[in-house]
Amino acid sequence: MPAADATRVLRIITRLNIGGPSVQAIELSTRLAARGYRTLLAHGTLGAGEGDMRYLLEPGRATVEIIEVASLKREVAAADVRALLALRRMIDAFRPAIVHTHMAKAGALGRLAAIAWNLARPPGERVRLVHTYHGHVLEGYFGGLKSRGFLAIERALARATDRIVAISPRIRDELLVQHRIGTAAQYRIVPLGFDLAPFLAVDAAARGEARDRLGLPRDAEIVTTVGRLTAIKNQRLFLLAAERVARRRADALFLIAGDGELRRDLEQLAQQLGIAARVRFLGWRRDLPTIYAATNVFLLTSRNEGTPVAIIESLASGTPAVATDVGGVRDVVSDAAYGSLAPPDDVEALSERVVEWLESAARQRAAAAAAPAAMRGRFGIDRLIDDVAALYRELRE
Repeated sequence: MPAADATRVLRIITRLNIGGPSVQAIELSTRLAARGYRTLLAHGTLGAGEGDMRYLLEPGRATVEIIEVASLKREVAAADVRALLALRRMIDAFRPAIVHTHMAKAGALGRLAAIAWNLARPPGERVRLVHTYHGHVLEGYFGGLKSRGFLAIERALARATDRIVAISPRIRDELLVQHRIGTAAQYRIVPLGFDLAPFLAVDAAARGEARDRLGLPRDAEIVTTVGRLTAIKNQRLFLLAAERVARRRADALFLIAGDGELRRDLEQLAQQLGIAARVRFLGWRRDLPTIYAATNVFLLTSRNEGTPVAIIESLASGTPAVATDVGGVRDVVSDAAYGSLAPPDDVEALSERVVEWLESAARQRAAAAAAPAAMRGRFGIDRLIDDVAALYRELRE
């Protein structure tokens, strides 16, 4: 537990759904206690069909102060006013030194609440503001008019934000250069960090055992994707690529781990493409090390990404990745020894890259040897905690 005189941090995240931002918020909230920080983690409510990562906060797993803001939701709604007022009262009661927000909605409402607090206080009592962009919603999510509106809001909020955290150089450049959000002096690049131990533990023996646990043939070639079944993740492209791979590889099977509003549409598409018998929809899973261990090639087909957590986990498990070259993907798949990239929406290029990996067992073994060490060094949890603790010290000096 943090000491009584620990620096207080109010961490606000839109929701604790399956994904990298939730893992980061939980890990930072729990592990920074040993560095002299007391964190109150505030989160909103999950949307329909979203996987829930609050199990990481169950008794025995983590000790952290946590509060749910029922009115904080992903969608823009009248409830946003109630959420804003609730966060403002939370700041008044908790008296944090730092408010650190994650994800777009929490970033907007959390910073507005902190700005209102600061306007009512003398300079010496001012709370410092940090916002992390795990990606952004300025491309690929909304139409032109709505995107321009969100951009104007982000630019205005940046002017009152002490530090803007981007999780990759590419995300920083998109925000700063392309969208003109904030100034260069405000930005800090803090790559994601995770407890990768369960993935690093995957070895040759674990791969065969994983096939048995999942009921998969040991001699099959498995292509897998993991994530929310939503338009931005573009699993439709995964299925189109799977159909082409299936034509060339009679031993190929395809796993989709995750759930969401597009599941029924994707199941219908698999039927239409004639590959339904070779595609397994697994739903949300907590045994991801087993999933990756059973996989020959991981395939990500997103339209936009910040830093793709699923690829980090896949590579940490020694499983090579093929992905669309969007957002921060290139920052993770940075070496041809363990991954390949293809242009967005290029189904022929994606399927060709997958087949190339499936047809070379030696190349797969080489990736299994090279990728885990690379991921441990670049995306390990200790590095993340060091980076964020240094950022907080900088703000307090």
